[in-house]
Amino acid sequence: MNPNLVSIVPCESYAPDVCEAAITAVLAPLGGLDWVRPGMRIGIKANLVSAAKPEKAVTTHPTLLAALTRLLKERGASVVIGDSPGNLFNASVLNRVYALSGLEEAERAGAELNRDFSEKDGFFPDAVQAKRFTYTGWIDGCDALINFCKLKSHGMMSLSAAAKNLFGTIPGTMKPEYHYRFQNPNDFADMIVDLDEHWKPVLHICDAVLAMEGNGPTQGTPKHVGALLAAQNPHCLDVLAATLIGLEPKDVPTIEAAIRRGLCPDSVDALSIAGDWRAFLQTDFEIIRNRNSLLFVGGDNLFGRAVRSAMNACLESKPKVKTSACVGCGKCRDICPAHTISIKNKKAVIDRKNCIKCFCCQEFCPVGAMRVHRSPVAKLLTHGKEGSK
Repeated sequence: MNPNLVSIVPCESYAPDVCEAAITAVLAPLGGLDWVRPGMRIGIKANLVSAAKPEKAVTTHPTLLAALTRLLKERGASVVIGDSPGNLFNASVLNRVYALSGLEEAERAGAELNRDFSEKDGFFPDAVQAKRFTYTGWIDGCDALINFCKLKSHGMMSLSAAAKNLFGTIPGTMKPEYHYRFQNPNDFADMIVDLDEHWKPVLHICDAVLAMEGNGPTQGTPKHVGALLAAQNPHCLDVLAATLIGLEPKDVPTIEAAIRRGLCPDSVDALSIAGDWRAFLQTDFEIIRNRNSLLFVGGDNLFGRAVRSAMNACLESKPKVKTSACVGCGKCRDICPAHTISIKNKKAVIDRKNCIKCFCCQEFCPVGAMRVHRSPVAKLLTHGKEGSK
C-alpha cells in the first residue's frame, strides 16, 4: 500500500448511522479492518485531554468511538479505550473524564474504558529525544493500537491531530516534566515523533466532524468541518489536516520533524489522497501559528544576532492572562513546569523572565483565561487570525 495514502470522507453529523458509514468508508482505501482477527484486544487511543462535554469539541466524539467499537467487535475483537488527561492518572480523574465526555455510549457498544492506571518505563534506542520515557501501562495489554484523534488548534504545536495525540501515552502528571525537559519546540516535536515511531499504531483516524479553532486544544471554539480522515502514517494525515485549516508544514513542528526524518512528504501535493479533500478546505479557520514559523534569521555578526534576538522576541507567541476571565483557581500555577506563575489578588501572574512558553497553562486553564497572545507585528506579517481577543 502507498505509505503516503490518506483517506478523507464526509461525515456531516454525529448521528450513529452516519458515523458508522463514514468510518467504514474512510477505512476502505486502507484495507478496512481486514487485519483484525478474532480474539484480538484492540486499544483505541482517544483524545480525552480533559473532562468536557462532546459538543465542546475537546475530545474524540463518543459516537465515533462507539461506531468503531461495534465494527471491531463484529470481527471478534475486544476493545479498550484509553488516554491520560493532563491531570492525575487515576480512577477519580478518569471517571469524571469518561462521564463528562459521554463515553458510556462506547461502553454500551461493548468497549471497556481503561482502568489500569499503572505506569511503565519505556526504552527506545532509535529515538532522537525520548530514548527513555514513562508510559501508561494499559497499552501493554493491547495486541494493536488505533489512534483516534481530534482536529484542533494547539498553543505550542499549532496543530493537535494524529502525531500529537500520542503524547497522551505519557502519564498526565509527567507531561509538565516533559515540557520542561524539551523546552525548544523542535525538541518537543522530535519527542512526539519518537513516541509515534515507538508505538506505531495500526491506524490513525481523525475526528474532524466538529473541530476546534482558536484557543485550542481545550478552550477554543467548535468549528464544523464535516469530515473524517484516516491513514497508516500519522504525519501524512497531519499534513492534510494542517492544509485543511490553513496551516503550512513549517507552521507545525511535528510535521517539520517528520519531514526532516524522512517520515512524510513536505506538502499535500506529494500525498496520495483518496477523497475530495478540497471540499473540506476551511477559509476562515482561526489558527495559532507556532512561534518557529516566523523566526527572523538575520546575520551572524554581533549586530545581526542582536537584531535577530530582538525580532524573534517580538514575533514569538506567548501565554497571556485575560484577567477579566481569571478566577484565581491556581490550576495554571500548579501545572506550570517552570514554576513561573503565581496567584496575586486572586489573579494569575506570569513571570515573563522564566516562562518557557510551553502553553501548559493555556491548555489546562479550566475557564479559558489563559490565551495565546501574538504581537501586532506577528499578526501583521501573517494576516492571520489568532487565539487572543
